[in-house]
Amino acid sequence: MNDHYYTRDPQSESRPAECTWEYRGIPMTFTTDAGVFSRGEVDTGTRLLLEALPEEMQGEILDLGCGWGVIGITIAKKWPGTRVTMADVNIRALDLSRENAKRNRAEVICAESDGMAAFMGRKFDTVVTNPPIRAGKQVIYKMFADCASCLKPGGSLYLVIRKQQGAESCIRYLQTIYRSVEKLDKSGGFWVLRAVNES
Repeated sequence: MNDHYYTRDPQSESRPAECTWEYRGIPMTFTTDAGVFSRGEVDTGTRLLLEALPEEMQGEILDLGCGWGVIGITIAKKWPGTRVTMADVNIRALDLSRENAKRNRAEVICAESDGMAAFMGRKFDTVVTNPPIRAGKQVIYKMFADCASCLKPGGSLYLVIRKQQGAESCIRYLQTIYRSVEKLDKSGGFWVLRAVNES
């Protein structure tokens, strides 16, 4: 059986690999592994997504589909006043995220969740995600709709998607749910989007 990074309990043999990353002058080091998205490096989409974040972030932040933790830990390190929750369905990913948070002295909460299932009823100021495109449009569109119901009025969803994997149709769908949708970056075939919730 081939593991996907959105498999709850990957059966692939563990093959840890180190990864270093610097964000706006802050150096960090991570442990990655097989069975988790982007072993050994910060992938291009995630890097572009993080580079497109605003100069200031605050409040309750959710890193949805956190993998080994680079998005949530980076946010917690850059903006220590935020309250960051990191969520994934993959328990190997969550173990790595917890380990990496301690390693980088980042204050975060890690939680197992299939999409937004564990957070319905909670409210966040911001959700940041590199969504599991290979899980299929039906899965990720439900995630985006659930995010809207879990964002505070005027809250933002930041996401990255490849143009060739449906970025244009994704924008059209987001526009049916969110007050506004804007393209923050278009680089290397990736689009970074910000969708703003109704006020």
